Amino acid sequence: MRRYGKHTDEDDVRVRPNRKGNRPRTSIRPKHEDAAEGFVLTVDRGRLTVLVEDRVIMAMKARELGRKGVVVGDQVAVVGDLSGKKDTLARIVRVEERRSVLRRTADDTDPFERVVVANADQLAIVTALADPEPRPRLIDRCLVAAYDAGLEPLLVLTKSDLAPAAKLMESYGALGLPYVVTNREELAAGEAAERVRERLNGRVTAFVGHSGVGKTTLVNALVPDRQRATGHVNAVTGRGRHTTTSALALPLPGGSGWVIDTPGVRSFGLNHIDPSRVIHAFPDLEPGTEGCPRACSHDEPDCALDQWVADGHADPQRLFSLRRLLATRERREGD
Repeated sequence: MRRYGKHTDEDDVRVRPNRKGNRPRTSIRPKHEDAAEGFVLTVDRGRLTVLVEDRVIMAMKARELGRKGVVVGDQVAVVGDLSGKKDTLARIVRVEERRSVLRRTADDTDPFERVVVANADQLAIVTALADPEPRPRLIDRCLVAAYDAGLEPLLVLTKSDLAPAAKLMESYGALGLPYVVTNREELAAGEAAERVRERLNGRVTAFVGHSGVGKTTLVNALVPDRQRATGHVNAVTGRGRHTTTSALALPLPGGSGWVIDTPGVRSFGLNHIDPSRVIHAFPDLEPGTEGCPRACSHDEPDCALDQWVADGHADPQRLFSLRRLLATRERREGD
């Protein structure tokens, strides 16, 4: 049945009111050109702590970001109330392009990667020389993740008053890794923190390590005005208790760099990493791969790296180290 005649006037047409009282949807989104720049310090159940200039504000993701994650270390664009006053909330409307991303999976069968931190320059792998015992396989896995992410690795060996560092470093000498050895007495006196701090100046450094190795104790010594809770090692299991439950970015005194303390890990899955990218961390070996067969694992009879080393282009221990790192996905971390 025709409601109106052939020659209706616009005044004759009834327009239904918008019951919701909101504006019609549009695909055009604001550009937020006036958004302030921020640096994400913490992420906790949908609420993010962001440093904007000299103010620390609380923020949440804007709806237009969708499922895009925001992690500690991200450079973001923020709008809204940027005063930093109590009970105020701003919105993160854009995540800037990341220059580096450190990722891990729960284990080597987990298809879902998790971003640990963004925009770090260096990965400090903290391990105790005793109590708990070192876990070289976990160190190897962290090294692979660092090389894949383009981060410079740094070994921080704690509790040297309980065991010497020489034995462990025999395995990593060929890699030419920078390292710092600390003990509890030097840490209490501030000497150890000063040696570590020299390696962190001017950089954003993510700290990783399994529970009980003294990672958070070291971070507390580096940033004494921001004390985080520490735990102890279980005398029966030899494992530490998780005390750091979320990542936190802390500025070094004097504004000379950033430390990102991350929760202790018991595993570091590498399911997301393409082994072919690990060779980029071995510039003395990489040219030798030109003669390798396609999809070479670099640990097979036809691998050209054996001849490259035999011709004197690289140290045999470097090739051994590469193959050990590439094989780490095939071994359990406790082996």
